[in-house]
Amino acid sequence: MAFIVQKYGGTSVGNPERILNVAERIARLKKAGNSVLVVVSAMGDTTDDLISLAREVAGNPPKREMDMLLSSGERISMALLSMAINDMGVSAISFTGSQSGILTDTSHTEARILSISGTRIKEALEKDKVVIVAGFQGCSPEREVTTLGRGGSDTTAVALAIALKADRCEILTDVDGVYSADPRIVKKAKKLDYCSYDEMLEMAWLGAKVLHPRSVEIAKKFEMPIIVASSFNDNPGTLIKGEDMEKAEVRAITFNREIAKVSIVEVPDVPGIAASVFELLSSENISCSFIVQSQSHNAKNDITFTVSEKDFKATMNLLENNLKKIGGREIISDINIATISVVGTGVVRDPRVASRVFKTLAACETNIDLISSSNITLTCVIKERDVEKAVQHLHKEFIINDDAAKLE
Repeated sequence: MAFIVQKYGGTSVGNPERILNVAERIARLKKAGNSVLVVVSAMGDTTDDLISLAREVAGNPPKREMDMLLSSGERISMALLSMAINDMGVSAISFTGSQSGILTDTSHTEARILSISGTRIKEALEKDKVVIVAGFQGCSPEREVTTLGRGGSDTTAVALAIALKADRCEILTDVDGVYSADPRIVKKAKKLDYCSYDEMLEMAWLGAKVLHPRSVEIAKKFEMPIIVASSFNDNPGTLIKGEDMEKAEVRAITFNREIAKVSIVEVPDVPGIAASVFELLSSENISCSFIVQSQSHNAKNDITFTVSEKDFKATMNLLENNLKKIGGREIISDINIATISVVGTGVVRDPRVASRVFKTLAACETNIDLISSSNITLTCVIKERDVEKAVQHLHKEFIINDDAAKLE
């Protein structure tokens, strides 16, 4: 039979009843003759609760101590799930990231996996045990506990599937798969039977919460198929694979509310200014997107970019403390913005896509602030208040109307 890696998210193991449901699913899979390795997230809102606790006792908790604290959530899940599976007559054992041989770099709270030995996992699988691994965590060369950042359990699962040569990786969550839009906003959103790695990667970076982008990046690199499905039913999910379609086709509409726009006004129009700005941000590990430099006027221009909401405060502090050195007149910002994106292989090669996007947004009175594109996405920065109507109108234009046209 198959060697399957499964990952269960926090909602799937959110309470004892759901843990028992997951345990039954795993027991059935094992009894069918499969080798099973399971990665788990922390229960429900445990991670958020732990972050809140930390902020109650410290204004700026050390990142090392945050890793020590947050890694405890997944340890609770793995132990409870292992207990439940054993109680059903199936032999199971749980391992932390360190015990699993997941070696990371030293970047606390945002560590990257360097290698996976998996020695103890292999030994347990050879003894016909179900192995439960705490997601989201690893161990640095200095034997320090590290975490992989929010969504890191997806990365743990895919990395283990690749390192241990699994047949596939299944991400089990509270939705039936990947949808053409957020079903909470668009009632007629449809589940995709498949999507390419590139499409899924863009969707993940642009706000879709189904998979962490890093997990898709490494799945693509090593061609590990991923199935996204629900842990609450047996409906077929979405297969994420490497095949692209030559025909330009919008596959999904995504959005991201967790961003902010920052503009440095009237910086000198001389070589090296942009380099100094982004070197400063890079030193604090702050990533930027939508970078725009205005046309020079009186030997001055503006530099505008977006950052994630979580990095906004640090970005503003950093720039305000260095504004004189940069040479700008002032810094202005806007936190009431969002991005909306149309995603699909080859959409930018078809000039009609951009025209339809802009026409649709104009029709629903949504103003565009910034525009960016890649080979498979067209993304606009808009006001946050306009997100829902923009998503609904673009979904109707590209998904509903195009599907109807195919049937004619």
